[in-house]
Amino acid sequence: MKNKNIFLKSTIILIIGGVITKILGFIIRLIYTRIVGAEVIGLYSLVMPTYSLLITIATLALPTTISKLVAEGKHRNMQIITTSTILIMAINLVVVLTMLFSARFIANVLLQEERCYLLIIAMSLTFPIISISSIIKGYFYGKQNMIPNVVSNIIEQLIRGLLIYLFVPSIMAKSDILAACSLFFFSFIEEVVSIFVNLLFLPKKIKINKNDIMPNKGLLKNILSISIPTVSSRIIGNIGYFFEPIILTNLLLYSGYSNEYIVLEYGAYNAYTMTILTVPSFFITAISSSLIPEISKNYLKKNYKNMKKRLQEALGFSLFIGIIYSVLLMFFGDKILLTLYKTTLGLSYIKILAPIFPLFYIEAILMSYLQALDRAKITMNITIIGVIIKLVVLALTSLMHIGMYSLIISEIANIFVVVFLNIYYVNKVTKSL
Repeated sequence: MKNKNIFLKSTIILIIGGVITKILGFIIRLIYTRIVGAEVIGLYSLVMPTYSLLITIATLALPTTISKLVAEGKHRNMQIITTSTILIMAINLVVVLTMLFSARFIANVLLQEERCYLLIIAMSLTFPIISISSIIKGYFYGKQNMIPNVVSNIIEQLIRGLLIYLFVPSIMAKSDILAACSLFFFSFIEEVVSIFVNLLFLPKKIKINKNDIMPNKGLLKNILSISIPTVSSRIIGNIGYFFEPIILTNLLLYSGYSNEYIVLEYGAYNAYTMTILTVPSFFITAISSSLIPEISKNYLKKNYKNMKKRLQEALGFSLFIGIIYSVLLMFFGDKILLTLYKTTLGLSYIKILAPIFPLFYIEAILMSYLQALDRAKITMNITIIGVIIKLVVLALTSLMHIGMYSLIISEIANIFVVVFLNIYYVNKVTKSL
């Protein structure tokens, strides 16, 4: 009963915090979108796959890894944090230097948009501070203390909104590229504040010995054994996301579409369609974040009955939210877009994707369950298959002169393949326990 109370309490706290954060994020994104316009959003959308790929590498899936290690309680927490920090800073040094030297190639050759150069430089400078922040957040997730992360997330959004409101209009008047870069600069400031806020919630009396300061080789191997399969899965997914605009842009240009059409429609897809469709993601993130330490502890104790129960609860709740929200979008998608963005751009894409997205909402739950059971290699293989299918379908349909609908079709193919493979392996692993 006590474990159930901790799981429910953690999930409820994250959901409440997620609701507040999502509302604030919606308002902020709405203000920013209206200030900068569709073209700047389109440029920002073009570099986001690169950003997602690199931030995945830079953070090395440490929030999940640290959460699992702290929950298991096999190592001293300070030693986990110290070893993780040294490891992550070394990785960040390599990632940032690589990006500084390859930014122009990515912008001019791969994305075929030279205006993305400064955005790539700006985003690379945020990686180290985001990585440090992720380590601290992972610690609190492992402790199943969700309040620090909720408080820091809310403060981050408030700071972002204030910075956008105060500075973006004047920046936009000078340069649209700098207006796009400003979001990355603001992210840096937000993460610094987030770190300080989280540090305030650490225990007042922390005992640190010499062994905590020095990296532990055994612990390092343990961290890598968990994080590498997990991050490999995410990297593969982000590689697919990285190549998405590259394949789309080049093949649509080859098919006769203009660069203006691609930037506008791809911007609408990311800024309007995906933003609206993924609104319930904060529910799913909350459940997944609470599920990993809960499943890890029960798995260690061989309490398989409780594990299965938690999975069923997580899936049931996620599906319920997903179905209700998808029905809402199918009937009122146009009104939602007009109310929030004063446009119906991306509505046709929403109408097609909305019936499919309840499956998308349970994907993270299934993958978190497998990762908590040390089955990250399975999720990695599933992700590889999904990415290959998505990119192949995208490439083929981009040559069929159906415009941005090639991206919609590839997204649907990916969702079906990934979710049903996850369901298959979850059933297989669960039956074997």
